Amino acid sequence: MTAKPYQNPVIAGFHPDPSVCRVGNDYYLVCSSFEYFPGIPVFHSHDLVHWTPIGSCLTRAEQMSLDGCPASGGIWAPTIRHHRGEFFVTSTNTQGQGNFIVRASHPAGPWSNPVWVEQPGIDPSLFFDDDGTVFYTTGDGGALQSIIDVDTGKLLREPVRVWSGTGGQYPEGPHLLRRGPWYYMLLAEGGTEHGHMVTMARSPSPWGPFEACSRNPLLTHRSWKSPIQMTGHADIVEAPDGSAWMVFLATRPNGYPPCCHLGRETFLAPMRWVDDGFPVVGNDGRVALQMESSLLRPSPTRAPVRDDFNGPELALVWNFLRGSASDTWSLVERPGWLRLRGNAKTLDDAATPAWVGRRQQHFAVAIRTRLQFCATTDGEEAGLVVRMNETHHYEIFVTRRAGEPCVVLRRRIGSLAAETARQPLGAQAQAAGVVLAVTADRDTYTFSVGSEVERLISLGSGESRYLSTEVAGGFTGVYVALYATGSGAPCRGPADFDWFDYEVLEEAAPAAR
Repeated sequence: MTAKPYQNPVIAGFHPDPSVCRVGNDYYLVCSSFEYFPGIPVFHSHDLVHWTPIGSCLTRAEQMSLDGCPASGGIWAPTIRHHRGEFFVTSTNTQGQGNFIVRASHPAGPWSNPVWVEQPGIDPSLFFDDDGTVFYTTGDGGALQSIIDVDTGKLLREPVRVWSGTGGQYPEGPHLLRRGPWYYMLLAEGGTEHGHMVTMARSPSPWGPFEACSRNPLLTHRSWKSPIQMTGHADIVEAPDGSAWMVFLATRPNGYPPCCHLGRETFLAPMRWVDDGFPVVGNDGRVALQMESSLLRPSPTRAPVRDDFNGPELALVWNFLRGSASDTWSLVERPGWLRLRGNAKTLDDAATPAWVGRRQQHFAVAIRTRLQFCATTDGEEAGLVVRMNETHHYEIFVTRRAGEPCVVLRRRIGSLAAETARQPLGAQAQAAGVVLAVTADRDTYTFSVGSEVERLISLGSGESRYLSTEVAGGFTGVYVALYATGSGAPCRGPADFDWFDYEVLEEAAPAAR
């Protein structure tokens, strides 16, 4: 087939630590979810480029506990594998529970309750060998490996460190693979920052000794001028035509000094095996925003701009913080609306407020919602928030100040929080509802309010870099969310959201430096 161009990232926005497997002509991918619920999103593709969400592995409270989970804690670096008609996903819950395995007959679920594996380390991986042996590998100063009973999680052979990498800091994300007579160990080294890289070694035995590829790192953009940075934490899959592909995380930094607020995203690169028995990834270890693939199929229909909240369930793009808090939201109390009932938790709390959010996946986007909410006290508020974590977020919301209804713009950056704009809102306008909007480009979020989409008035703006990993810390990316809070007490009345728009805009070319 003729190779055609595709665009990276293949899954945009905060979708880090990708792992992939193939069953027939179908590919399935999972990635980290951290403090967000449901946990571990699952995607499906026919060509490794166009991915559709089909569910999540952790959808029930008994599968995961994220109570009090700090930002960027929670569910880290899953691996997905298929064996004898079943799908297996292993991951780490950093909330003191450790490594676990869930399984399902279909990747859309339902997935089992976790089986816990008492092996130290993070970023666990499974490898099912031809003789039925199940190897379990974690990142713990390198690749720490054992043999397990996959049904019980019991260790059948004590863990030993089989490869420590090439000397880069934080060797993690190990995957044991097999090709012909050789066992290959894939690692991420250098830390999930600008020094990130992918390395590989091989051995005739899964226990080593492992010989490192002389061309390591196989993939890195460290000290390389490119719109793509932090390439690392990879997994490998072979297509039915015999071609090999690598999925990996990377970022698209913005501005100078460079920073990334969309988070670590999922990228794809072609891979070829060469005479020394190791692969070459992309363009001699580099990748581009546009690459070529002969696997491409026609692009699926784009997701609609507007969510009218007229279905029985929320779309799969929506998430919650640390749990669903089912008593805080409803699609049936007022059909055709998303109703939030604000509890005592706020956007500053490491808790589960009345909050329903989705990832920001594009630099240039218009986000809008129509809200009906009558605050009864100055502490009650409901609106639209752009969130990186509890200490870095911007929001536009309806509330009361000195007894009068109004719309407020507030920005929190670390320990500093300020209301930077306020617009009076008459009682009639409050009852009829208002449109709240955020328009984003690479550098700026602009916040607006009006009675209709066509009649919006800007209240102010905030810089995107203050919501970036480099400023806010952590491993996640920006979410945009609908929320309500009583700021210490439950709201007396509901906040009703009629619809939500996520409209991708044409992006201006980034400025050269």
